[in-house]
Amino acid sequence: MENARGTVIRYGDNVDTDVIIPARYLATSDPKELASHCMEDIDKTFVKRVKEGDILVAGRNFGCGSSREHAPIAIKASGISCVIAETFARIFYRNSINIGLPIIECKEASEKIKEGDEVSINFDTGIITDETTGETFQGQAFPAFMQGIIDAGGLIPYVNARKD
Repeated sequence: MENARGTVIRYGDNVDTDVIIPARYLATSDPKELASHCMEDIDKTFVKRVKEGDILVAGRNFGCGSSREHAPIAIKASGISCVIAETFARIFYRNSINIGLPIIECKEASEKIKEGDEVSINFDTGIITDETTGETFQGQAFPAFMQGIIDAGGLIPYVNARKD
C-alpha cells in the first residue's frame, strides 16, 4: 500500500454524514458531483482549499449519522488521501474501507496535529509523522487483507480481481 503525505484540513468531534455530504445532494452517486459539495454545510471553503493528497484530521465519532456510502465517496473524490480521527462511527469505518478510503484511528494524532500541518502516513506500520513538528504517532496499521481492499480501490474491485 502506498504511503500518504499531505496538508491537514482539521475538524472537531461528531462530524456527521449530513454535513460531510448534505442530504439534498443524495440524488446522485457521481463521485465528482458529491465531491463538489463535500463539507459545504460545515465549511464553505473546503472544496476550494482541498488538494489531491490532503489529509483530513478530526476528533471523536467521525462519520456518525446515516449509513450512506455517499459520505466517504465524497471525501475520497475530493482528493483526501486519508482520514485520521480519534474514533470513527462503525458504519462509516466499514463504508470507507468498502470504497477504498484509508482511515486511521489515533487519539494522540487527533489531539495534536493542527490545521495546515504537513503529515505523512506509513500504512504498513501505522506510523503517522507530523512533518511540521517532527512528532510521530502510532496509529492502527491495516491488516494485509484490508490493505488489499484499499489498494484495489474498494471491496467490489477487490472481489472482482480475485475471481480471475
